Parts: sequence; C-alpha cells; structure tokens
Amino acid sequence: MIIIAHASRNWGIGKDNDLMFRLPKDMKFFRETTSGGVVIMGRRTLESFPNQKPLPNRVNIVISRNPDFAPEGVTVAHSVEEAREIAKTYTDKKIFVIGGAAIYKAMLPYCDTALITKVFEDADADSFILDFDNAPDWELVSQSDDIDDNGHTIRFTEYRRK
Repeated sequence: MIIIAHASRNWGIGKDNDLMFRLPKDMKFFRETTSGGVVIMGRRTLESFPNQKPLPNRVNIVISRNPDFAPEGVTVAHSVEEAREIAKTYTDKKIFVIGGAAIYKAMLPYCDTALITKVFEDADADSFILDFDNAPDWELVSQSDDIDDNGHTIRFTEYRRK
C-alpha cells in the first residue's frame, strides 16, 4: 500500500479537518496518481470532500466504527483490518491511503511507499503524519526539483520502507 499526502515542514497535514494549503499542482498529482486505484480513508476525510461525495474513478473504502454509516458510492469498513481485506480483493489496482492522521498511523505498518508532497513552510496544523526524513526504517528514494504551486514552494518526494 502507498501513503499519499502533502505535509508542511513540521509534518503537519491538516487543520480543522481541512487541508492547510491550496496546491493545484499537488491536487493534479494526487488525481493523476490515484485515478483508477483504490483509496482508503477515514470518515472525516470523506466528509471534508465537496458535497461529502466519494472521489470519482476510484474505489473508495471508508473506515468508520459507526455501524449505521452507509454513504452512497463507498465501501464501508469498520476496522483497519476489514479495510485491508477489502483492498486485497482489488489485485489489479494500486492501493492508496489518503488520510486522515489516525488512518495514516493505523495503516503505516502495511505500507511500503510514501508519496509526500513537501511544502516548505511551517503551518499551524492540528493533524500530523510521520516525519519520514527521521524515521529509521524509511528512506528517501526520489524527489523533484522545487516547484512553485500557488505561491508555495513544494517538492514531490518518494520514500520507501527499508
């Protein structure tokens, strides 16, 4: 499985259930990378989308402990383990973990790649992801040059589990 996220310099990924930065180039990268794949997210991440609708052209798996949670267009899993079992049935698709913070943390042991768009700014975040630069079992395997994205300096990076 693949983690995909953008993170500030202090590894913040969000505030008040929203992204901290509006990054059109990062959003394009996210759309193109995850299109045709499977995305795993938490309920609050789904609820942060426009009209709380699932992402098009992807299998959307949403983890929620609420047994009555059944939005249209998604497959609901009631645990990380159930989400993993559902995702395993899509043998012909890439599996992406797309947030939020608790889902990234819970799914991290099952991921071998992390696609992190680094934003070279500090942010007043209330949600964070692992600091992959200082994680002993992860290594940076590729990175883009610096890119201007809507007034922010970003860099696309790829980390792999050692």
